[in-house]
Amino acid sequence: MRILVVEDDVAIADEVALALRREGLTVDVVHNGREGLDSLLGGPYAAVVLDWMLPGMDGLSVCQAARRAQVAVPVLMLTARDQVSDRVAGLEAGADDYLVKPFDVRELIARVKALVRRDKASKSGVVRVADLELDSQSKRVTRDGREINLTPREFELLEALVRNAGRTLTREVILSNIWGADENTENAVNFHVTSLRKKVDSWHPVKLIHTVHGFGYTLKAGG
Repeated sequence: MRILVVEDDVAIADEVALALRREGLTVDVVHNGREGLDSLLGGPYAAVVLDWMLPGMDGLSVCQAARRAQVAVPVLMLTARDQVSDRVAGLEAGADDYLVKPFDVRELIARVKALVRRDKASKSGVVRVADLELDSQSKRVTRDGREINLTPREFELLEALVRNAGRTLTREVILSNIWGADENTENAVNFHVTSLRKKVDSWHPVKLIHTVHGFGYTLKAGG
């Protein structure tokens, strides 16, 4: 697997690249945003580790430009910014995960591997989390062997949560990236989440859909 690291701090870039190579991965390293975007467009990569603060073109702009060009590579954004608003901005720009500096390189490796696993799973029609199974081709959902009937909106929401299991999706991301202009209020998101919970969780002892207060929603087994 080939990973791209875009980081202007040479010491951090070298540490990350070395750790990834020790995992048996092929790593390309560039040190500014323009080279990062050119590399992404030339791809393909299994994932990219992208710093926010880059010379010439910042990571946010690189991510946005790559998404506009239909580059679907998983992106792990690195930054010293740790406010909720910053995390939201990174996710809305198209990042798939967000890691605040300083970080333990072992966590970075784990996050990169998780992104690659999720990306591979997303290319398959059937995705499973715990005892929940979703088939994007047949639009069929089962939990613990029991079939669950969903509306189209509920299915879209559940599919997004399942394919991003363990990650938090903000209401803004759900509205802009999943439903677009068809739904335009956070109340609509809350309504569909409540309805989805009744069908997926209310009857089961293990809850999968969780609220991340002040941020959004996540799907994971356990509390």
